[in-house]
Amino acid sequence: MSNSPKKVLVRRFSGDTLPGYLPQSDFVRHNSIDLLDLSGHLISLSLNDIKTISYVRDFNLADTVNPERLTRRSFLARPRTEGLWLRLTFKTGDLLEGLAPTDRSLLDALADDVGLFLTPPDTRSNTQRLYVPRVAISELQLLAVITTPSRRQPRPAPSEDIQDELFHLPLDPASRPN
Repeated sequence: MSNSPKKVLVRRFSGDTLPGYLPQSDFVRHNSIDLLDLSGHLISLSLNDIKTISYVRDFNLADTVNPERLTRRSFLARPRTEGLWLRLTFKTGDLLEGLAPTDRSLLDALADDVGLFLTPPDTRSNTQRLYVPRVAISELQLLAVITTPSRRQPRPAPSEDIQDELFHLPLDPASRPN
């Protein structure tokens, strides 16, 4: 995964949103992040003040209410992609569902206890990926483990004596089974 800065919108508990750039991983240092804002300055933000960090396609700065364009906060049906289907309750009481990856990034986040990366319910929206700090979550529910369908087991090869019986039919039509 590339560690180059990506477009993010940091939503704080105060309600305001800060646009800027963050790498895709390893950006939490000493319970804070260093956000590169649009003017090129580093802003240090405590994780205690951050509700979500949305990795977005566009900043949508004209939209002051919902620049993340995260309109759907829960899945309409069972997700089709692999992962842990989670439901988060924030300290503010609102809910958010997402898919957490079942790879090393999940274990790293749990070991450091800093936060979770989630794929939002609507990946076609402006928000492609979410980071939720651990301190922002008041409750976490695991709804399902979504895996790829299991592959069919290959059938055992038939023994040769069965094959022989199949193809050795008597020549007399009266003795053939119906």
